[in-house]
Amino acid sequence: MVALDQASKEAVRSLMEVGQYFPGPRWPLRLHYVTNTGAAFGILQDQTAFLALTSLIGIGAILFYFWRQRGGLIESVALGMMIGGAIGNLVDRVRLGEVVDFLSFPHYPSFNVADMSIVLALTVLIGTALLGRRPKEDTQPVHEADRD
Repeated sequence: MVALDQASKEAVRSLMEVGQYFPGPRWPLRLHYVTNTGAAFGILQDQTAFLALTSLIGIGAILFYFWRQRGGLIESVALGMMIGGAIGNLVDRVRLGEVVDFLSFPHYPSFNVADMSIVLALTVLIGTALLGRRPKEDTQPVHEADRD
């Protein structure tokens, strides 16, 4: 996830100018190269050290949970996506002092691959928590003698 995130951001930085849109305004999903020194939706602008520290704490918490959890493959992949997304944005903060965002829907802030990974992972984790794990139904017939 980190490699995909960083490669996509490098492509945008190489091929576009900050503020540039591609394609035109009538497309529902566009590339829009912007940078963000804050967190989601532009909050905490210019708080790079604080955001980097909270990212490290968050990554540590996710790793601890990952180590302790007894979930299955779906939960493990989701946690890996969450860690990958957090690391992708942390790399930008440390290396550039800002995060590169480039995917844009009308009337919604621009975002990047790391953001998508984190949101998708959270959606999967919430979904599995709400739906819960259902035990497999026993397909063996129950005999009267086995009921005791």
